[in-house]
Amino acid sequence: MSIDVLKTLFGKHFGSPATHVHPLQGELGGSGRKIIRLANEKSTAIGILYGVREENAAFLEFSRHFRRHGLPVPEIYGEDLSQGAYLEEDLGDTTLFQFLSKNRHAETIAPQAIDAYRKVVEVLPRFQIEAGRDLNYKLCYPISSFDRQSIAWDLNYFKYYFLRLAGIPFSEQALEDDFSRLTDFLLEAPRDYFLYRDFQSRNILLRDGKPYFVDYQGGRKGALQYDIASLLFDAKADLPPALRQALLDHYLEALGNHIHVDREAFLRYYYAYVYVRLLQALGAYGFRGFYERKAHFLQSVPYALKNLRWLLHNVTLPIELPTLLGAFRSMLASEKLQSVASDADNLVVRICSFSFHQGVPRDESGNGGGFVFDGRSLPNPGREERFKSLTGKDAPVIDYLNQQETVHQFMASALSLVDASIASYQQRGFKNLMVSFGCTGGQHRSVYLAEQMAKRLRAKPGLEVVVRHLGLENLHTETPMARAQT
Repeated sequence: MSIDVLKTLFGKHFGSPATHVHPLQGELGGSGRKIIRLANEKSTAIGILYGVREENAAFLEFSRHFRRHGLPVPEIYGEDLSQGAYLEEDLGDTTLFQFLSKNRHAETIAPQAIDAYRKVVEVLPRFQIEAGRDLNYKLCYPISSFDRQSIAWDLNYFKYYFLRLAGIPFSEQALEDDFSRLTDFLLEAPRDYFLYRDFQSRNILLRDGKPYFVDYQGGRKGALQYDIASLLFDAKADLPPALRQALLDHYLEALGNHIHVDREAFLRYYYAYVYVRLLQALGAYGFRGFYERKAHFLQSVPYALKNLRWLLHNVTLPIELPTLLGAFRSMLASEKLQSVASDADNLVVRICSFSFHQGVPRDESGNGGGFVFDGRSLPNPGREERFKSLTGKDAPVIDYLNQQETVHQFMASALSLVDASIASYQQRGFKNLMVSFGCTGGQHRSVYLAEQMAKRLRAKPGLEVVVRHLGLENLHTETPMARAQT
């Protein structure tokens, strides 16, 4: 899959080529899709590269279906499913989660953020009821219904990737018996509606005060309760219980404009769906965090445990789940998970290398700050033929730059500034710092500087260091040395 196919789709749709190409999502994402912004002086669009054809087809057809129903989803500009690529409307960078984060102080959430949530829950029944009535569910991937098999996938995901890897003891058979009772109960709820599946604050964008919706390609037929539970118990959003209740009431009022709502019947199943959604999320955190060792996914675990604690103290389900609830209590008492909570307080330092020709990278964390260091004053290996096919990660380039006194002086000055900010950020409880190194081509000096900075910072406690080389991502080529190593 190549960015070139996205450039072709862009030129075909807008009648002029893209002059700027900027990846928006790297190793922090969990979906595996490459998300890329393409732009020129007049137009901008979002390109997606992803190798699962069925999932791409579901997103494209769902998008067209939802737009026919007047729902606020991105327009599809072009597609090439044979290349795993499509181009869609650029809805901006402000997610509901970012907007919430900027408009809250601890438990106090500003009116404008609450209003944004109210607008979101008003739209949800239109997806579930209006658009759900005539949706082609044969397009759903990987399964067309949130049925017994689909629920089993989520429960086992939690069991094997969270409970097992977190070291929580349980009886296999007794837990399976609880899973069976929970599944039977969930399947009693009416399930003839569109279930969005990933209806959470990071998949909702705000533009001009209006919500727009993305990432519904995993949608399927299911119960109404699931999606509103996903939004209101979205772990890191950490909505206060009183606001969750007010938004649930607002949702039920909006739902009543489309179908008759038996509030008591709805609430009978609601918290069981809260639990199953929470288990699915914990399974995902465990898989990405414990199994794949991507520590930033574990940052959501303390918030999920906070939700779990609230549920245990405030909710009584109509069914008995003694082993599952016992596992929950063990999770809350787990020293290992308490240490995960401490690790989640780490400062995440995102280090990027880039080419100034392609623009300075944006801070996607919502922090909106950081450092940009210009390495173009340093000796340039790219001017020598022997280095042209190599990068700042290759030994000959590293050796060359290590011999330059100006490079060491530059790095020492940059490290001094970054160290001072890290100490201040950690003291003040900040969670994100971005450090970017630019050079002419984004291939040699900036890559070297980013790698050297990361090497030094990884030795410090309380930090999670994430590195991206944007210039190399845009090159989409391997160096001869890298090929020799694989």
